[in-house]
This record gives sequence, structure tokens and C-alpha cells, in this order.
Amino acid sequence: MAWARVAIFAALFIWGTSAHAQDVTLTSPDGAVELSGTLLGFDGEFYRLETVYGELTVDGSGVLCDGPACPNLQNFVAEVNISGSATMGLVLMPALIEGFALRNDFTAERVATGDSTFVYILRNQSDGAPAARFYFRVSTTDEGFADLLVNEADLVMALREIRPDERLRARTAGLGDMTQVNRSRVLALDAMVPIVAPSNPVDRLSPQDLAEVFAGRITNWQDLGGANAEIVLHLPDASTGLGQSVEDHVMGPAGLAFAEGIIRHPRPDELVAAVLRDPFAFGIVSYSEVGSTRALTLTGPCGFSMSADRGTIKTEDYPLTAPMFRYMPARRLPKVARELLAFTRSPAAQIMIRRAGFVDQSPEEVSIDAQGYRFANAITSAGPEVSLEELQRMTRTLYGMERLTTSFRFEAGSVRLDAQSRSNVQQLALAMEQGKYDARQVLLVGFSDGDGPADVNRTIALRRAEAVRRAIISAAETANFDRIQLDVDAFGEALPMACDDSAWGRQANRRVEVWVR
Repeated sequence: MAWARVAIFAALFIWGTSAHAQDVTLTSPDGAVELSGTLLGFDGEFYRLETVYGELTVDGSGVLCDGPACPNLQNFVAEVNISGSATMGLVLMPALIEGFALRNDFTAERVATGDSTFVYILRNQSDGAPAARFYFRVSTTDEGFADLLVNEADLVMALREIRPDERLRARTAGLGDMTQVNRSRVLALDAMVPIVAPSNPVDRLSPQDLAEVFAGRITNWQDLGGANAEIVLHLPDASTGLGQSVEDHVMGPAGLAFAEGIIRHPRPDELVAAVLRDPFAFGIVSYSEVGSTRALTLTGPCGFSMSADRGTIKTEDYPLTAPMFRYMPARRLPKVARELLAFTRSPAAQIMIRRAGFVDQSPEEVSIDAQGYRFANAITSAGPEVSLEELQRMTRTLYGMERLTTSFRFEAGSVRLDAQSRSNVQQLALAMEQGKYDARQVLLVGFSDGDGPADVNRTIALRRAEAVRRAIISAAETANFDRIQLDVDAFGEALPMACDDSAWGRQANRRVEVWVR
């Protein structure tokens, strides 16, 4: 009978708030089996109880519920707790929820419940009855993961990847491997951008200079080509995801620590305002928050330079990209929440992400005609190991094709795709399942840095392209690959994106691009 479908899961989350948890009794229809415990949640189909046997998940179709906390099965209202990054919680997620409601015959009502909390109530347009409540607690990425680990969040909004200690604690608590595809996903893209006041004459610096400025090794604007004045440093609060990303991706590769006396800001708008007020201020904000400040270009001694824009952030050619993540534990969410998460991958959601000021993940095709600068750099920087024949082969191969803004990169010192690339695999696989690349050639092209012999680098780059191909085929389960020509090739160090004299430059050069015809 249905009671036999009782499933046991470990350390899952609550639906709604913990204050609502009360004792209930679940009984099989024949009365032969009775189970009592504290009701932790109900998703419209399954009960979750804390019992003397541990935490149990029980199919609601096979039991009768008795107790004051028993949900109304006829008028069930899904409840989901969302916690974490204020940038995502105040702008990105509300935009996605409102867009989801508009396309699914709901109305969305936002109700403030505190200084940093609010709830979105989705109501059926037909009768106005509530269908779901999304409870928001907007603070920092750190707080989001903390709520996750104490069973006070169903979804976490994060401006950085989960850290190893958080990942271990989550797995120990039975929440699953939070880095897996079904546990984590990139919702939108952003970047860390160095900014100055519009009147400041400095317009570019290298990533190494950027790290040395915030380490206190460069203290005067004159050393960067500016006025003879002390540099005043501003950063996001250390508990924010962006503040921690600066530490991990700006200071970490340079092996430097932050200087004393940096002015920290809990809100990005406060940091931007402080930089605008002071012509000698220097800060780092997300791409979506640059506002009226002036963003600096990142450059290197070999002549390469890169500015943050939609295209360079999508491709990760800009070295300081900052994906915006959502994390969820290894458990079942209510149906409306699952539908919302599926919606976030849709083309309609990508449009809303752009309108909200963030960078979406929908692939765009860039003509080879618009990439002459890249090919000119390839010719200019070609060393003795990159032959004219190889440059000509690359040009012949890519001529008449267009580059997708979807690229793939690997974690430093690893064969594992980085977080943004893992999300890119899912996006490209979904597009293939939908038939968007039927009757087209999709070419995965591997590139490398220039460290080592050119033939070895080309071999490594080809292996990376093949690894991406395998990942896409595995993810695109329903795609018809008889209708898609999915090929691989590699040109090693022939088309560098950055200087090879720094860790970030070598990382930028190690990539797999997607070209289509």
C-alpha cells in the first residue's frame, strides 16, 4: 500500500519557519501503523517529521494527519525560505519571481516584514487565493550559508562559491554535495570591477597592481600615473560574497593580504557614493553597481587589456568574473518552487536578468569580423613555437564561423570545470535538447597558455575540448546528436587573451571556446 512508500532522508530542511513546527501523528488508512513526531514541513505531497527514529519523509497520499500543525490539503500554500546576498535578494530574485508569476497566471505581492526581511505572496489570478509564500532574508553570502546549515533556508543566494569547510559541513549534515549540478546553479553573471571617481585620470592598471594597492604596497596615485595623492581604499564588507571574492581572486593569486585601514561598506551603493565623493578614492564593486563611477581597464605589460562588459563577462575573458549562485540542499522543494527554478533557466528569465542590470547566460553569436583585434594580437604575440602554418590553419578553420559567448574554463590546477563553466554546460545542453543547434556545426576549440612546448600545450588543449564535449553529451540526454555536428579542435597557445606573465593571465588563456556554423 501507499504507506510502504515511506522514504527516509537525512538532515533535510524545513518548509516555512521553525516556529511553526509542532507535534503531529500520521496514521495509515487501516490504523495499523502510527507515527508521531514534530512536523518539519509539507511540500504538498510529502510530510517530513522528526521522530524517535530520526528524520522521516512520508508520502502524504498514504496517511491521515492528526494534530494542530496538520496542513490544509485542499488549500495548500507552499512556503520557501530564501537567504543570502542582498544584491541578489533585493534585485535579482524579486525580478525573477515577478516574471515567473506573470507567465504562470499568478499575481505577486511584496510585503515588508522587517529591515532585512520581506515575503513575496503568489496568488492565483482566478480567485486570489494564495499559492506560495517566498520568505526573504537579505544579508550576506556568509549569513545565507549559515542559515542553510541550521535548517533556516531552503535556497541560498551567494556571490561566491561555497567554500570547502562549508561544503564539508553541509555534506556532514546530510544536505548533499552542494557543488553538484542539482545542488548549485549560476543564476546570473557579474564581475569585480575596480572603480575611481570620474575626475581621476588613471584609467587602467594590471591585476598585480590592483592587488598591491589593496595590500598597501602601492599607496600613492602617482605610482599609477595619477596625481601626487594618497590612495583611499574602499571595499565591500568582508562578510559579503563580493568582499570574499576580492580576497580569493584578487589577493589570493598574488599571495598578498589586505592592508590595514581599508574602509568597508555593507552596501554597494554606499561604496559607490563614497568613491564619487572623493577624487582620490579607489574601490571594487560588482559590474551591476558601477553607476556613475569610472571603471578601470585591466591590462598587462605585454600590451593586452580587458574591460568588463556583457560580452567579456559572459565569455570569462574578463578575468575577475563573479557568478551569482543559488544553492539548495538534497531534498524536495514544493512544486511551485521547482517550477520557479526551472523558469530561471528559460529565455524569458534571461531577458529579465538583463533588464535587472545583470549579465545573463543566453549564448550570443559574435561574428569573426568583430574579432579582428583578437586575431591581430595572435599574429603580434606569436612566438617562435607558433608557426605561420598553425595560424593559417586556425584562420581557415574558424573563417565563416561565429563565436558563442559561451566558454569553458577549468579550476586552477584541476581538470574540473569551474563553476560558471559547469553552468554553461547545462545551458548549452538545454539549447541542444531544444533543437537550437540542429543541422549546424558546433566546434569546441581548445586553447592554452604559453608555458611549455607548443605541441604539448596543443595536446592538453585538445583534451580539455574533448572533456567539454563529453560533459555536454552527458548533460544533453534528450538531444539528437545525429542532427548536430559536434566537433573538437585545438590551437594551443596560438590565440592568447592575456599576458602569460601572471597567474590570472595564464588562467584566462586556458579555455575552450565554442564556434558555430
